[in-house]
Amino acid sequence: MRDLEQDDPLEDFARRAVTLNGVAKQVYVAGAGPAVIVMTEMPGISPHVARFARWVREAGFTVYMPSLFGRDGAVPMADEGAAVFQRVCVSAEFRAFAANASSPVTQWLMALARLAHEECGGPGVGAIGMCFTGNFALTMMLEPAVLAPVLSQPSLPLNEPAGLEIAPEEIAAVRARLDRDDLTVLAYRFAGDSICRAERFAAYAEKLGDRFIGRTLPNEAANMDVAPFFAKHVNYPHSVVTQHLIDEAGQPTIAARDEILAFFARRLGTA
Repeated sequence: MRDLEQDDPLEDFARRAVTLNGVAKQVYVAGAGPAVIVMTEMPGISPHVARFARWVREAGFTVYMPSLFGRDGAVPMADEGAAVFQRVCVSAEFRAFAANASSPVTQWLMALARLAHEECGGPGVGAIGMCFTGNFALTMMLEPAVLAPVLSQPSLPLNEPAGLEIAPEEIAAVRARLDRDDLTVLAYRFAGDSICRAERFAAYAEKLGDRFIGRTLPNEAANMDVAPFFAKHVNYPHSVVTQHLIDEAGQPTIAARDEILAFFARRLGTA
């Protein structure tokens, strides 16, 4: 078992420089089977995010984990993480504070999903976003290859609890596709999350109807022994499948992880 309090060298992932839409990013790839895009939470690919990616790999999938911000493999430290957050908030790739529009980086992520589907085959691709990237898997449903979207504590826009980080015409197109192809969206949050609040899940449910399956976990299900960035800046239950997950049988966060893996298996044909 790896020490989650030490930087993760990610040595069991192939590091690939992937250029799509004229933009190059490093992507960590591992596993075999249908593809799943794992998008990191703030402030980057931490040991906890890598642990989740390995769980996906071990469940029979090829993980594509793009480096979107931060220092890859690093334990989230308070000051370093805050600096990453500040840089990303003013980046042209992300829309941290504006509702009713998707972050531009989602175009690159949809291209990655197409590439991953071409390389791995199968019926399609899964995608999970967390925190800052939480809503991206929903926007990625505009790409036909994406069949299994998971939104873990979707946190944007940061300043509008009921805001959705997707354009109205895009979410209407996603709803139409969900109905047409008989698909669903899975989403998770903790009851006491201050930046992914109940208002956001209510807004998703209003737009997507019964195609949106939202799970709210009790606060006491959260592990509060967390890395310095989270202890200082996210001092409430938030990261369902990473920092705040309790890795013990019978825990609600483990049940959430297992439901996500089963969702990928069902939609991508490995069940």
